[in-house]
Amino acid sequence: MLSHSLQYLAFVVVVFATYWAVHRQYWGRMAVLLLASVYFYAVFTPFPLLIFLAGVTVDHLCVKGMARAQSQGVRKALVTLSIVSNLGLLAGFKYLELLRQTMVSLLAPLGIGVRTEPFHLLLPVGLSFFVFQAISYTVDVYRGKASAEHSFIEHLLYMLFFPRVVSGPIVRASELMAHFRETPSLTPEQGGHALFRIAVGLVKKLVIADVLGSALVDPVFGAPEKYASAECIVAAVAYTFELYYDFSGYSDIAIGVAALFGFKFPENFNRPYLAKNIGEFWNRWHLSLSTWLRDYLYRPLGGNRVSKPRVLFNLMTVMVLGGLWHGADWRFAVWGAVHGVALGVSRCWEWWVGKPESPGIPRVALGMLTTFTIVVLTRVVFRAPDMTHAGEFYARMIEGVPGIANVSPLVWGMLAAAVFFHAVPLKLYTVSSELFVRMPVPVRAVALVLLGLGIRHLSSVETRPYVYLQF
Repeated sequence: MLSHSLQYLAFVVVVFATYWAVHRQYWGRMAVLLLASVYFYAVFTPFPLLIFLAGVTVDHLCVKGMARAQSQGVRKALVTLSIVSNLGLLAGFKYLELLRQTMVSLLAPLGIGVRTEPFHLLLPVGLSFFVFQAISYTVDVYRGKASAEHSFIEHLLYMLFFPRVVSGPIVRASELMAHFRETPSLTPEQGGHALFRIAVGLVKKLVIADVLGSALVDPVFGAPEKYASAECIVAAVAYTFELYYDFSGYSDIAIGVAALFGFKFPENFNRPYLAKNIGEFWNRWHLSLSTWLRDYLYRPLGGNRVSKPRVLFNLMTVMVLGGLWHGADWRFAVWGAVHGVALGVSRCWEWWVGKPESPGIPRVALGMLTTFTIVVLTRVVFRAPDMTHAGEFYARMIEGVPGIANVSPLVWGMLAAAVFFHAVPLKLYTVSSELFVRMPVPVRAVALVLLGLGIRHLSSVETRPYVYLQF
C-alpha cells in the first residue's frame, strides 16, 4: 500500500476519523495509531514486524537502563549495545549478501572456498530508516537530549508511525515521541494546509516523477545503446529530477499526513539543485539523512575540530558510508566516494581562497552549473544496475551520436515544469497553500477531484513504486 495509491488515501481517511473520535483519550489515540501503523506495514510484509519488535525491545531496555545507571561506564556500554544491535540488524539483512559476493570475488581466485549459494535473506522494507532513527533516539538519551521516560508503546509507535516508516524522513524523538502525551489539536486551517501539502506531493510523484521515469529514463537506462548521445544526457538530467520529485513528493505526503494527526515533521528538502557548491547541496538534499550523518557520524569522528587532513578523511568516510546506506552494492560506495572527493576539493578551495561574502552573479551561476553537473553525472552510477552498465552509459553520452527524436514533447514539458517548480521562490507554495485554505470547502473538494482526474489522465496511479523504497 504505497502512499500515492487510492488504497492509502482511503486508509488515511478511516484512521483520521477514528483517531479524532478518541483523540482526547491517551490510550485511545495511541491504540489507533499503533494498530494502524502495524496494519500498514503488515500489508507490505508482516514478518519484519517481529524483527522491528525485537529491535525496539533491546533499545527500550537500553534506554531504561541508561536512565537508572549511576555509572558512566554502564551508560556507555548500554548505548554501545543499542548501536551494535541496530547496526547488526542492518549488516545482517542488508549487507551480508554483499559481503559474501565480495569474498567470492576476492578469495575464490586464490583457491579459498567461500559459500557460493546466496543467503536469500528478506530485506525488511524501510530497515535503513528504522535503524538510523533507532540510533538517534538511544544516542540522544545518552547525550541527555531526549527523555528516557517514554513507555514501550510510545517507543514502538515512534519507530513504526505509518506516515514515515517506509521511506522516512528520519524523525528525532523531540519531533515526534515527545508530543505523544499532548492532547492533539487540528484547526480547519491546519487541515487545509496539510491537504494542500499532500496534493503537492501527489503531483510531484505521479505527474512529474513518474512521467519522466516511464517516458524517458527507464527506456534509455535500460538500453542506452539504442539512443543518441544527447538523449542519454537528457535522460540523466531527467533522472536527476525524477529522483528529486519522487522522494520529495513522498516527503510532502508524509509531512502532510502527519500534520493531519497533529504532528509536525521536519522538512526534508530545500531546493537542492540551486546549490552553489557540493557542500551546500548536501545541506539542501535529504536533510534528515544529511543532519543524521552530521550529528551521529561526522561530529563524533571529530568534524571540523581536527586537523585539515583529518577533516578530509572524515568527509570521505561519511560520504562512502552514506553511499552504502543507500544500497548493498559497491557502486553506491563509489557514488559516495565521488561526492566525498568533491566535498574535499570544495573544502580545500574554501581554505585556500576563503568564502566570498557576496559572490557575483557569474560566480554563483558557475557554481550552480558545476554542482548540478556533478550531481547529474554521479546519478548515472546511482541509477545504473551495475558499474559495467554505468560505464556503457557514460561511453554513450560522450560518443557524439546525433539525434534527439526520442525525447517527446511530453518529456520536454515535464522537464520544463520540473525546472520551473524547483526554481520558483518558496513563497509561491506558501501563498498557494493560503489561497487553497481560504477557498470554500465545496470549491476545495472540486479542486481536489479535478486534480485526481488530471493525475489519472497523465499517469498510472498504482504502478510505479517510490525510488527510495529500495533503500
